[in-house]
Amino acid sequence: MPSVSESLLLWGGLAGYAASTAAAWHGAVRRRGHDRFVLALLSAGVVLFALCIAERWVRVGYGPFLTMYEILLSNLFSLGLIYALAYWRVAWVRPGSIVALPILLVLGLWLLRVSAEPSQLPATYENYWLWIHVGLGKVFLGSCLVAVGLAGFLLLGRTGFFRDWFAQLGDHAALDALAWRFFALAFVFHSLMLIAGAVWAQDAWGRYWDWDSLETWAFITWLALGISLHTRATYRLPLWAGWSMIVGSFTLAFLTFFGMPFLSLAPHKGIV
Repeated sequence: MPSVSESLLLWGGLAGYAASTAAAWHGAVRRRGHDRFVLALLSAGVVLFALCIAERWVRVGYGPFLTMYEILLSNLFSLGLIYALAYWRVAWVRPGSIVALPILLVLGLWLLRVSAEPSQLPATYENYWLWIHVGLGKVFLGSCLVAVGLAGFLLLGRTGFFRDWFAQLGDHAALDALAWRFFALAFVFHSLMLIAGAVWAQDAWGRYWDWDSLETWAFITWLALGISLHTRATYRLPLWAGWSMIVGSFTLAFLTFFGMPFLSLAPHKGIV
């Protein structure tokens, strides 16, 4: 069970994300931005999750990358951090917060439903390539989150409720281009993540690739990202089709990196 301080920090982080999401949606409904409030609340949640991870790390003696609880907790921090940085530095990212921030809440609700019991760190995880592999994966997912936020917003802009607000933003081509830039960045970091993971596997288990469930679906996700980018660059597809490809690829990535560890109870089941 989490300690009292860990639980308080966890609930505080979730409250920050929930309040940030509410502020983003309130701004959308009222047709006026609450950018400072959204960023401040999101940043507060990120800090609280960082403290929660640090408290747990000291208590259990290993980093947040082993159990499903720890995977979700660490991604709530990393995804929130990457999205907050993008939200702060790139103003065109902000409309996508009405899609991206609820995804963080889904992770938060999921976190509350899984066991918080610590596990025992396998010897194969005591490898610096693991840190590189995990870090690249988190940048991949964070970049993908920014892209899917924009793509989801652009798709919502075609509906009646958001059409007026969507029209006020003017340069929709800029939003489309930005979504694809972050999607391409996600593809780059996904590629680097697979390479670093193969090096880690060679050091840890004496083989680069073994087609276990998580490796297989990570490769399928990489193919989906690559095919989407190739299709967008090669063919004149309707804009909504491109946005749908971004959403579909993110959904596949989400199910791969959160669904497969959940089904197998540990990353790369059968090896650790």
